Amino acid sequence: MRRGGSRPWLALVCGAAASGSIAGVTLAAAASPPTTAALPEQQSAAARSLTVCADPNNLPFSNSARQGFENRIIALLAKDLGAQLHYFWWAQRRGFVRNTLGADRCDLWPGVPAGLEHVAPSRPYYRSTYVFVTRRDKHLQGLTLDDARLRTLSIGVQLIGNDGINTPPAHAIARRGLTQNVRGYMVSGDYSRPNPPAAIIEAVARGVIDVGIAWGPLAGYFASRSAVPLRVAPVIPAIDAGVLPMTYEISMGIRGSDPELQRQIDALLVKEQDAIEAILREYHVPLEPLPMQRQATRSSTTASGARQ
Repeated sequence: MRRGGSRPWLALVCGAAASGSIAGVTLAAAASPPTTAALPEQQSAAARSLTVCADPNNLPFSNSARQGFENRIIALLAKDLGAQLHYFWWAQRRGFVRNTLGADRCDLWPGVPAGLEHVAPSRPYYRSTYVFVTRRDKHLQGLTLDDARLRTLSIGVQLIGNDGINTPPAHAIARRGLTQNVRGYMVSGDYSRPNPPAAIIEAVARGVIDVGIAWGPLAGYFASRSAVPLRVAPVIPAIDAGVLPMTYEISMGIRGSDPELQRQIDALLVKEQDAIEAILREYHVPLEPLPMQRQATRSSTTASGARQ
């Protein structure tokens, strides 16, 4: 797998990831032309403006009605900056960076993997994981990628395209030879429908597949809204074969020509950490500790032990 092959899709995420997700930058292939628009968040005059590139049809991340958690987080940061918020809407497909940040049509792209190339990434503001999604009435708790039960179950995985760039779970399943009982769900999906990446979660709820393996924020949100009770559990192992991670830190992608904005966003992500986490939990995003949070926990534990 070439460098970055496990990240682009996040932008589906990602607003890429995937993503789609989410490195290089390769995003899901476009089946239809992107949708564009630019609308002000408010009409009152402001000392500055902040233009954000986002997908208008990609809940729980973003949509044109600004109902996604990335919309909520960006609104919080814009308020702190005293900036008038504008959106440049563009479907997250191949060429997203080139046509948005790369074309100076926006200042910032939320929800990108930390370390994404061709942007100046902020400090990470959350970390999440790929997850197994199953119906609770099937009693499939405790799944891992090496679980023998997977050989007799129908499995759905998210796919990016036919050029060798696919999600980490798709590669992990293929490496185990579990291809006969696998069904692929394109991250790009049918863009004529609302939130096309949600199809894999809907397939689990309808019983079309037994197990869906999907990016955590997407899965957590739509599973929480399912009329059929669903179970969401992290994919194990968290790093497959020692090289293929299932967890990713997510940052804001900022124009490389604006280091001052990058500095300001980094500072605000620290200031608003608790508020951002509250928003993420409201959308049922599966959260993993960020490295600095783990370090803080260890330091607190050490200090507590020293006082005893």
